[in-house]
Amino acid sequence: MRGLGTIVNVLAILFGCAIGLLFKSGLKERFRTNMMQACGLATMFIGMAGAFEMIFTIKEGKLSSGSTMLIVLSLVIGGLLGELIDIEKRLDSVGEKLKKAVRSGGDTRFVEGFVTASLVTCVGAMAICGPLEEGLTGNSRTLLVKSILDLVIVAVFSSVYGIGAGFSALAVGVYQGLITLFAVWISPFLSDALILSLSGVGSVLIFAVGVNLLFPNKIRVGNLLPALLVPVAYEAILLLPIF
Repeated sequence: MRGLGTIVNVLAILFGCAIGLLFKSGLKERFRTNMMQACGLATMFIGMAGAFEMIFTIKEGKLSSGSTMLIVLSLVIGGLLGELIDIEKRLDSVGEKLKKAVRSGGDTRFVEGFVTASLVTCVGAMAICGPLEEGLTGNSRTLLVKSILDLVIVAVFSSVYGIGAGFSALAVGVYQGLITLFAVWISPFLSDALILSLSGVGSVLIFAVGVNLLFPNKIRVGNLLPALLVPVAYEAILLLPIF
């Protein structure tokens, strides 16, 4: 069911907020670390599974590899474009400006909790690739893992900032819902091969998110997001008359 992943994600954030409000003194560091590591491992396996679906195929009863070069080219070209634009720096800049604007206002606890939690739950590869994959293929596995991750994150933020962090569920519902609707709308115009390629490249980015959860700040995943555009460009080139 398309849209199920985002619905579960919203409910998980609300549940995480409720847990956080019960532990206003803050969750202990060892619990946060253990839960984040568990989410990191799950995210890595979800990413690997999706990438293998693109890379490995069964032909005449034998396992064969394909589209490996497309993944490599997507990541290299996408990474170059992302670094040129420096997407991560721009996203961080937006976040810092929003936080400063909030701190300069009056009600800092509620609004800062909402802004901080919304930035973390909405900005990132999973928040884009998850609803995109769900809209194109109907597969909600990435968003279900993201839901668990967001539950932990919002529980922590709610224990610090209060109920404002729980209202990030509204931002997630609108943001991811729009991406899913867009993916559903364009899916009839895309070939099965392109949908598989987009899902495969997105899964590699999801794997990178899992790596960052286990080993923080190792991969600049935000700057790899343009990699999703390369399979689209590749498909467009193949449609040219000369091919």
